[in-house]
Amino acid sequence: MSTPENVKLVYLYRDASNYKAWGEIIFRNPDKLSLNEIEDRLRSSFDSQELFVASQVSIPDVFLFFQDRFTEDDHFFHEFHAVEFTIEQDTDSYDRTIKSFVEQVEHSGKNGWRLLEATRRQTTLLDDIRHS
Repeated sequence: MSTPENVKLVYLYRDASNYKAWGEIIFRNPDKLSLNEIEDRLRSSFDSQELFVASQVSIPDVFLFFQDRFTEDDHFFHEFHAVEFTIEQDTDSYDRTIKSFVEQVEHSGKNGWRLLEATRRQTTLLDDIRHS
């Protein structure tokens, strides 16, 4: 049996009505970071509810809405769920390692999650829908 070499990040989008959509992305782990180190570093960089803006760290959004179906329950925040070892092939379109991804998350956390920017985007979309 193969030894797990890669790390899978599992995250989700949860709207205000608690409907969920799941996402995952797999990173290479040539630095052999432990799951505890990865999880601790990620959790300390996300906001207090473990929310983050997926597009800010270049991972796919997993929204439930489409532009023409955006409602007041929708927002732009994703939620961290878990990291786990896997033998599955890496899927990151930017070919990052888990170490470089964690560093990107830490950088975003230090500089601030652009929650205000996401909220403005949400408000603009809601206004557009209401006026169309």
